[in-house]
Amino acid sequence: MKLSIVIPAYNESLSLPETIKEFYTELCANHISHEILVVNDNSKDNTIEVLENLKTKFPTLVYITNNPPYNGFGYAVRKGLENFSGDCVAVVMADLSDSPKDLLTYYNTFITQKVDCVFGSRFIKGSKVINYPRNKLYINRFVNTCINWVFRLKYNDCTNAFKLYSKQTIEGIKPFMSPHFNLTVELPLKAVVRGYTYTVVPNSWQNRKHGTSNLKIREMGSRYFFIILYCLIEKYFSRGDFKKKWD
Repeated sequence: MKLSIVIPAYNESLSLPETIKEFYTELCANHISHEILVVNDNSKDNTIEVLENLKTKFPTLVYITNNPPYNGFGYAVRKGLENFSGDCVAVVMADLSDSPKDLLTYYNTFITQKVDCVFGSRFIKGSKVINYPRNKLYINRFVNTCINWVFRLKYNDCTNAFKLYSKQTIEGIKPFMSPHFNLTVELPLKAVVRGYTYTVVPNSWQNRKHGTSNLKIREMGSRYFFIILYCLIEKYFSRGDFKKKWD
């Protein structure tokens, strides 16, 4: 069972060496067949040169470039989800805010429980959050509470990008619509609405060591609302047209 990791990267030359090393080391130590797929989102720094150098050290690393004009977090992740080669895929942030050990938990849970998706939560027993900006935390909890209530989910961290999906799930929730960070909500909500199975495990999160986040909260409000509304309409009015086709 091959695991793919999709890492969107925009001007992440300082973060990528440590991130790729940590994930590669953890997966190799546990003998997991994998690829690390970095999507260079038309970076303006020396990300390409860094990746070329890293390829000589980590043989499972591959990268592709997301060329203009379709740039942004969502477009970069979508390009990765169109090009991965594994049986399952996890979306991982380039800044090492996500833990390689948690990814191992995701993968093992996916194998043992035979679910379509594994969702991480940073806000349940066993999770750990380090240096989360307070204003973003308040907004995060409000948005996730609203999603939880509207969709009647027993899951409280839908906006968490760090999730794992089977290849069949990714194919089943296409086409993707979100060009930006609202893709983090589109993927799990479509999976749930369309009947794919999931389980929730705790995961840790720590703030980045280098650079600044590309998420602009003021710009994203209406975009999150749009994709939530879209998924809500599909849930209640599509009459199951997009539901998973059970074997």
